[in-house]
Amino acid sequence: MHNYLDFEKPISDLEGKIIELKKLATEDESIDTTDEIVRLEVRVREAIVEIYSKLNPWQKTQVARHPQRPHFVDYAKTLFQEFTPLAGDRKFSEDAAIQAGLARFRGQPVAVVGQEKGNDTKTRLKHNFGSPRPEGYRKAIRILEMADRFGLPVISLVDTAGAYPGVGAEERGQAEAIARSTEMCLGIKVPLVSVVIGEGGSGGAIAIATGNKVYMLEHSIYSVISPEGAASILWRDSTRAREAATNMKITAEDLKSLGVIDGIISEPLGGAHRDPDSVIAATGDVIANALGEMASRSGEQLRNERRQKFLNMGRNL
Repeated sequence: MHNYLDFEKPISDLEGKIIELKKLATEDESIDTTDEIVRLEVRVREAIVEIYSKLNPWQKTQVARHPQRPHFVDYAKTLFQEFTPLAGDRKFSEDAAIQAGLARFRGQPVAVVGQEKGNDTKTRLKHNFGSPRPEGYRKAIRILEMADRFGLPVISLVDTAGAYPGVGAEERGQAEAIARSTEMCLGIKVPLVSVVIGEGGSGGAIAIATGNKVYMLEHSIYSVISPEGAASILWRDSTRAREAATNMKITAEDLKSLGVIDGIISEPLGGAHRDPDSVIAATGDVIANALGEMASRSGEQLRNERRQKFLNMGRNL
């Protein structure tokens, strides 16, 4: 069953009528609803085009969080072959919010790191809703070190509301783990391509997204804090999240214009959740092109370009 967002009510109403007509036709074969269904399907498409052509930042935030949006596991299943997940940080424990391992991407050996939110109650609890603890970032560091040692390009898929803010995580050095993961991303001498596939929240995202090339899906968001968190800090009122989202410049278009990201990956009409296969394929093409561009560069070049890219951010504003 499709989950509709608040602003999708016109679409919901039309598609509900289509479902009723199809049900009616199956119950009574003497009733021909074909023409009416075709007419309504045209109206649905028109409604989707109209609504999604003028999404505001808060609506894009809702799309980025859509429960049926493809997650890391969906990308991993389609984009990678022989994916072998690796577990544990060799210091404390395993953190399922960060998924990492070795795989083949279109025949090329790669290292893969990403965040997984889960898609039902059981998996969301297992993956802590995609909010990593320190051991998750230390696991990422372990994979990045291994990739650097064996000359494997790194692909990171970002989808987190932010690092887990619990007391235990802070006691185990959450800030230090994020800082070291970011440092490792900056220091490796292999290509690193990062894609924000949903939410890119604060240090929880940048810890694995400090790449040579950073891309965002069209309706994803990338910010230093969630809109709700910003509203709570600025106005002591989390209900002003819509206002915060607008002022924070968190959309792909905003961040591309500011030079924070390198490109935007178009989503299917109505968002990635309406056609996961096509958006995953498009993401794979973008990653393949980025890796191809960097194939001839030396390790020192890759590292220096990556560092300079982030040092230059904000200089021309």
